[in-house]
Amino acid sequence: MAEAFFNKLARGTGKARSAGTKPAEHLDENVIEIMWETGIEIGRQRPKLLTAKLLDWADRVITMGCGVEEVCPANLAETNNWDIADPIDKPVEEVRRLRDEVRARVIDLLKEIQKMGNLKGG
Repeated sequence: MAEAFFNKLARGTGKARSAGTKPAEHLDENVIEIMWETGIEIGRQRPKLLTAKLLDWADRVITMGCGVEEVCPANLAETNNWDIADPIDKPVEEVRRLRDEVRARVIDLLKEIQKMGNLKGG
């Protein structure tokens, strides 16, 4: 969700990539559905593994509550932890709430980056 919101709202001035320490095989159907409600189609996306190469690519690393600090590659980079619950297997109403929280955090992040004058893509 964060990747999709960032990439849409940054309007080409930056690029986000999402990855996880234990990525699922596919996106949760409720997540696909509630993102479609915002006009963003993510059904073709596939969960990706977080790698050191991806961390090197990134100017900023945001975690959503890695939960495995001892093995999380994000610990190799300076991170901001948003500590947002994983939406997998949550009811649609909870996923909507999480979506709205992620969107608000992305908007705040974009404002912060724009103030600093360094919004760019990988």
